[in-house]
Amino acid sequence: MSCVNEQKTLDVEVYETSREGSKLTQIDPNVEVASEFVIELDTTQTFQKITGFGGAFTESSAYLLNKLSTKNRDEILKAYFSSEGANYSLTRTHMNSCDFSLSQYSYSPVEGDVMLEHFTIEDDMDDLIPMIKDAMSVSEDGFKLFASPWTAAPWMKDNKEWVGGKLLPEYYDTWALFFSKYLDAYKKEGIEIWGFTVENEPHGNGNNWESMHYTPEEMTNFVQHHLGPKLEADGYGDKIILGYDQNRAGIKEWVDVMYASEESSKYYDGTAIHWYESTFEVFPKALQYAHQKAPDKYLIETEGCIDAEVPKWRDDDWYWRKEATDWGWDWAKEEEKYLHPKYAPVNRYARDIIGCLNNWVDGWVDWNMVLDRQGGPNWFENWCVAPVIVDPDKNEVYYTPLYYVMTHFSKYIRPDAEIIKINNTNEELQVTAAKNPDGTIAVVVFNEGQTSQSFKLSLDGKSKEIQISAQALQTIMIPTN
Repeated sequence: MSCVNEQKTLDVEVYETSREGSKLTQIDPNVEVASEFVIELDTTQTFQKITGFGGAFTESSAYLLNKLSTKNRDEILKAYFSSEGANYSLTRTHMNSCDFSLSQYSYSPVEGDVMLEHFTIEDDMDDLIPMIKDAMSVSEDGFKLFASPWTAAPWMKDNKEWVGGKLLPEYYDTWALFFSKYLDAYKKEGIEIWGFTVENEPHGNGNNWESMHYTPEEMTNFVQHHLGPKLEADGYGDKIILGYDQNRAGIKEWVDVMYASEESSKYYDGTAIHWYESTFEVFPKALQYAHQKAPDKYLIETEGCIDAEVPKWRDDDWYWRKEATDWGWDWAKEEEKYLHPKYAPVNRYARDIIGCLNNWVDGWVDWNMVLDRQGGPNWFENWCVAPVIVDPDKNEVYYTPLYYVMTHFSKYIRPDAEIIKINNTNEELQVTAAKNPDGTIAVVVFNEGQTSQSFKLSLDGKSKEIQISAQALQTIMIPTN
């Protein structure tokens, strides 16, 4: 006779990516292990609702896709947007040029054109728009697309330059009209824009590439009195407006101003953040503060990548080693060096996404989807790594381990999933979990250690003993009851 208190077996599917070489490989969960550690799932306590995961459409990525064979181009788009692939659900693009453009350009090229009668998206027609439209045709579930400006045209700014400077107050209405014109132009091309970030990196980027500076008060003034009312008047009041859009360590001063009153926060739908202050430290207190300041608004990580690095070609192991740096390894102040240790690219992504999800972030968007072997093309020579690297001259494609890391989240944690409470007794493992709208539960477990780990996964009186390899990421799927 069986014991009355005997736990029933939890039905699971396990997918693993590891330094040993598995790539989102389904593994047999029926392994004889016994563990003292427990990961308990509690679906009665839920947190934020997921907006999505994905990457950015940049001119550099789109240009590279058009240099490849039709077969390879289609394969990459399917890898990112099909339900069999990463199934990206939240994406970004740039308005006007950015550092990952082939050159500097603006949709408002005529100086003094305050009514934007000469507004044109001609520069996007060859590469960027075809990439977005083809991704739309591949995606069965569809995806949200938001746009970010790096700068207004120099003629609208106080320094008359692409880099740095501020938007002149006499052009605030023109710049608000610019957003509306952009929506019109993209809609004409069959592309619906979900929303905007007001400005990419309003603190600037060290006077390197396209930028335009705002203080929290200046951005809030622009949104409250110009951008929000203009979009509303033009029938675009449903478009999402995300404020800030820079490193999360500095988020407090921004949300304090953005959400200071009902009037200041009226047109803000949420806060956008980047990870470059540290790609190692998640800043949980800053994220929690931002959520508490505006608990009903979005909190989305809108850009992250392995920067200041030329990507390694077909060397999977490099992405698991700690030689990779970020910009701060060389440039951070001495007292801030600890925020920028050498740390494996896979670890940066997995650690950050899990940490964000466990601290109220509802969306996580990677930077470029495709780059070449140099980490470009990039007019500023600001080389970065992307999950997919290509050699356009040889028509070759390399799916780095970062592609599989992104897929562990984007494919299995779907829009409107809810993050659920977990109790994890194994301090060696980083864990997050979400319940999808269809009732399935996705549990993502990261073991960055040098030895394999085992644990008992428990839910509603059922459990399963699971083993995770050393230096591995797992997504465990639990079907509907």
